[in-house]
Amino acid sequence: MTLLSIGFMQNAFSQSGHGKGEVTPMQVGSVFLNLGIGVGADYKGDNAGTAFGFKAAAEFGLWEAGPGVITLGPEIGGSFSNNSYYYNYSSYSANTFVIAGRSAWHYGWGVPGLDTYGGFSAGIGFHHYSYQGSPDYNSTIPVFGGFVGGSYFITPSFGFNAEAGYDITNFQVGVVFKLK
Repeated sequence: MTLLSIGFMQNAFSQSGHGKGEVTPMQVGSVFLNLGIGVGADYKGDNAGTAFGFKAAAEFGLWEAGPGVITLGPEIGGSFSNNSYYYNYSSYSANTFVIAGRSAWHYGWGVPGLDTYGGFSAGIGFHHYSYQGSPDYNSTIPVFGGFVGGSYFITPSFGFNAEAGYDITNFQVGVVFKLK
């Protein structure tokens, strides 16, 4: 009986007029905003221990590509680490703030509320490294990344997101909003 009820609800949901937008959240014309925290990327090999990272990204659905949608948009975030040596009481830190553009291919696999994607990013990083007793080092660096991720929408406009790869974060979890 329960399987019959689930099948009926799925059929009613898919025919409720919400159409393809409910099954595949990212469509041409859609706008997503995702916010996440996790393990930050190690830029320039300077990270002091495991870095903390955060990222905010907006994606605009621009073109259909086969069964999916290609997006473009900006991302901004940072990777921050610090550590200390207890034997000589010294400390060091490495921080990188990134502004980049990103592009991804999104596909929903016919599962209501599911959005999976893979893509790449490119931009500029503002890197700061400091070590106690030494002059601070600042540099501007090119940053390139690749990522895969997935979102699951629990309402038509809100969901949860996870992303992995080498981008501003190596792994992150967060939330995603469908703004349009």
